[in-house]
Amino acid sequence: MESNCIADKVPSFAVLSEEERRVLSDILVIQKVRKKQMVVKDGQICRYMFYVCKGLLRQFYFKNGREITEHFTCEGNVAYCIESIFRNKPSHLMMEALENSELCMIPYAGLVELSLVHKGIAEWLRSFLENNLILHQVKADSWRFESARERYRRFLREFPSVASRASVNDMASYLLMTPESLSRVRSAVSGEMSGKTGKTDP
Repeated sequence: MESNCIADKVPSFAVLSEEERRVLSDILVIQKVRKKQMVVKDGQICRYMFYVCKGLLRQFYFKNGREITEHFTCEGNVAYCIESIFRNKPSHLMMEALENSELCMIPYAGLVELSLVHKGIAEWLRSFLENNLILHQVKADSWRFESARERYRRFLREFPSVASRASVNDMASYLLMTPESLSRVRSAVSGEMSGKTGKTDP
C-alpha cells in the first residue's frame, strides 16, 4: 500500500478548506488490488470506504449456496459494507475486484473523528451519506416496482461501462434474473434500440 493520497482524488461532496484537504489527505491510503482479489472477506469487519480511482468492484453474498451480487462500483464511486462499517461488526457482504483496480481507502472512524473538528469535513460526510441513502432507496424501489426489462434499462443508464465489463452471471444475479432470462431481456432491449435507430421520418 502507498500513502500520500491527496483529498482531491475523492468526490467533492463539500467545499473543503486548504487545511481540511490536508488533514483529510493524511488519513487516506491508496491500495492497488489484482483481479479476483478479495477486498472485504466474509466475516471481516469493514473499516474503510473504498473510492474506485480505477477498476471495478463487486459486492456479493451467498444465499442457498448461490452467489448474489448486491452492488457494482466503478470509477468515480464509493463502496463500503453499510452495517459492518457503522456497527463495527463482521460483514457477510463480501467485496472483490473484478479487474486490476486502484482504490483510495477512506477510514470511516478517522473521517468521523475529523468531522467533529472540521465543519467542511462534517458537511462532506453528511452529504456523502445522504446521497448514498438516496441511491439505495432508488435501487430498492426499482427492484420492487420495475419489470425485468425496466431494471435492465436502468442498469444500462446508470452503469453503462459495467454492462460490458461484468460477467453475465454477475449481472443476472444483480438484476434478480437467471442468466437465460437476462439474455432474453438483452436481446429484446437491443432489438428495441435497433428499431428506434433505424426509424426514419415519413
